[in-house]
Amino acid sequence: MAMTDRTGRGRFGLRLACGVALAACGALGASQVGAQQPRLNQIIENFEQGKPSFNRQHWRYIAMEHAPYDPHEVVQVLEDLKPEGAARPTETPVIRLPPEGDESYRWMVKQVLDFGVMGVILSHVENSEQTLNFVRTMRYPPQKGAAHPTPRGIRGWGPIGAMKYWGLDRTDYTLKKADVWPLNPEGELVAIVMIETAEAVKNINEILAVPGLSGILIGPSDLGMDLGVGPNPNAPEVQAATEVVAKACVARKMLCGTFGSPDVNQRIAQGFRIFTGGAGNYGAQ
Repeated sequence: MAMTDRTGRGRFGLRLACGVALAACGALGASQVGAQQPRLNQIIENFEQGKPSFNRQHWRYIAMEHAPYDPHEVVQVLEDLKPEGAARPTETPVIRLPPEGDESYRWMVKQVLDFGVMGVILSHVENSEQTLNFVRTMRYPPQKGAAHPTPRGIRGWGPIGAMKYWGLDRTDYTLKKADVWPLNPEGELVAIVMIETAEAVKNINEILAVPGLSGILIGPSDLGMDLGVGPNPNAPEVQAATEVVAKACVARKMLCGTFGSPDVNQRIAQGFRIFTGGAGNYGAQ
């Protein structure tokens, strides 16, 4: 494991710092794309192949909602996940940011994307307007002739660190890969919103209908709190809400994830494909 101090001055941290300084100076179609060349994002790759993705096996959940937001720690995790010479990270880095859906977070999304993360999770999203705002922060403004111009992106350009981390030049990164999947079948970014309230469950279809959204992640403890049954993922009310969300995702063929799954096989049968825990009893007879 590459080691750095808290300033993030490791191999990738130094490259990132230098890159920033230079910058200051100067889903069928998706499956076909995946068959032509390897995916950078293992969550997308697995979903296109009908497989689930597990934290610390296929992707790395970088949790910063209930912990201090530390950009240097993000850089360190990214460096640790990509050995020297590797074509892609051993686990796809996805970060859950501190702000919630109704708060200001545009600058924070831009920053972590410029570091090189391949997915962002936004907590407590409750409606389509919040979802649309989130998708727009993940995208660059459309260029002339863009195949997927809407929703119009608002991300500022300066991904020197991300281009190096992804191993791409500015054209391939900016115009091809640094976009949200599955809206852009070539995109390698996943935009995921957390479903944590009864209001969000009620609005799940309008949330999932927002172009550019990659999928959802259920937070069962917060959902239980909002439903008045405590942080209990196994409460009947939470289970019923989870089923509603899962059915909506399956109907739209969208990525659906959850925290806390004692029976992974059951959740996979419901349509879940992304898990913040390990494989557990997946595949057990």
